[in-house]
Amino acid sequence: MTGSILIIAAFMIIPLIVGLVSARKAQTTSEDFFVQGRAMGSVAVFFTVAATWWSAFAFLGSNATFYTSGPIYLTALAWNLLFGFMYYWVGKRVWYLGKRFDYLTPSDLMGDFYNSEALRILVAVITLIFTVPYLQIQLTGGAYLIEVASGGVVPFWLAALLFYFIIIVYVWVGGIRAIAWTDVIYGALLFFGMMYAGYYIAGKVGGPASMFAQLASSSPGHLTLPGPNGNMGYSMWFSLFVIVAIGAFMGPQIWLRMYSVKSGKLFGLMPFLLGLAAFAYFGSVLTGYTGVLLEPGLENADQILPVMLMNYAPYLLASLIMAAGAAAAMSTANSQIHAVSTVVTMDIYKRYVNPAANQARIVHIGRLSLVGFSLAAYILALTVPGLLVTIGIAALAGTAQLIVPTLGAITWRKAHPMAAFWGLMLGVTTVLWLSYGASTSNPLGLHAGIWGLVLNTAVFVVLSLVLQRQDHDVVERFAKARQDYTAEYHPEQLEDSDSSQATSTQ
Repeated sequence: MTGSILIIAAFMIIPLIVGLVSARKAQTTSEDFFVQGRAMGSVAVFFTVAATWWSAFAFLGSNATFYTSGPIYLTALAWNLLFGFMYYWVGKRVWYLGKRFDYLTPSDLMGDFYNSEALRILVAVITLIFTVPYLQIQLTGGAYLIEVASGGVVPFWLAALLFYFIIIVYVWVGGIRAIAWTDVIYGALLFFGMMYAGYYIAGKVGGPASMFAQLASSSPGHLTLPGPNGNMGYSMWFSLFVIVAIGAFMGPQIWLRMYSVKSGKLFGLMPFLLGLAAFAYFGSVLTGYTGVLLEPGLENADQILPVMLMNYAPYLLASLIMAAGAAAAMSTANSQIHAVSTVVTMDIYKRYVNPAANQARIVHIGRLSLVGFSLAAYILALTVPGLLVTIGIAALAGTAQLIVPTLGAITWRKAHPMAAFWGLMLGVTTVLWLSYGASTSNPLGLHAGIWGLVLNTAVFVVLSLVLQRQDHDVVERFAKARQDYTAEYHPEQLEDSDSSQATSTQ
């Protein structure tokens, strides 16, 4: 048991060393602290995006969902592809506008394009409110692993406190550069940890083929939709496919990784690499389903992976794989803490409290924000129980609403600020009401986030078509930027457009 704790402690201490080393290359500017001077290379981009995208939600929550609800989580293979495609198509355009107009946060782009302070504040509030619960599940997942690995010697509250203390220290010292460096280690550890854990655990019932045969005999509901409880059908499959991918993509931690990229050419790699990474979920399939056979009736399903490891694997192997789980939680949590501190510093402090703040003061405020939001997430983890996946999806449904005004900003000159504002308000209100206030949370089997997106989009499109923008200088500035983007990265589209116009003229 002591060996297990030492191994996990080692993987938690590594980022402290990395943070100190990376700080030697850091500059005392807000752009360096928040987006690494917009100079992040291909290896760091892939691993930091993948490690931030994967989380305790994926590492622990995926096993728990296969264990309790059957195959619904297999939609993860599809949502990985959707996430990768959005990073290529939407992310590249957001990166270009960020580099051209010097953006650091989601509110920077929305507030500038829509020329609206109200919308700028609303976007900042949404990113903060819905990121903190997602941050909470990282803390909860990491603390579960430490509590189980120590046999309860390190209680949940102390494990969570240690977990966040370490994150605060190395992010405080190294900013996003320290996060990216540690994510390279964590990303690799996470991928192989998920795969090998499933393969090893399935071996305890004779291997994957034997495991599926036994499950088909004892609990066939785990192999088909709508699952053993009858509440996870195709509607929910579609809901998760849309909400998880879009909600995670719209999180402020991913926005910072769009702005940080060094070259637009790097975006083309992401759909392929993230699609390949999705194969790690097959490990969760094997672990969750083997758990149904060997450990039925577990009270806390989120603990199925650590319980299986502790009961059926040598403690050294179990500790290494649980260190991978801690890596999953830590690699997402560090990015989220850093992202919300960026939003507070740039969207609130710099813009409204102290516009004349120098670079050193901005970075200092960003560091203080790290501590404040970490404390909020810690308190939530101790006081708000719930399955990791349930909490995570509710948070992602809120941030997913930002995709509507984002698509308007990067593609549509008629997109109107009032349409974006009231569309977001209605979308978020719908998510909160259906999640916590309505008598039924999933009308027609669709998640609240889908209904929010439907109403959000309808209001956005109708009001944009009815209302006319008066700030023509802003509209034309963005139209010129989009045209320059197309000329640089997709010149064939301009040639096709010119050919069509010439043909119609003839």
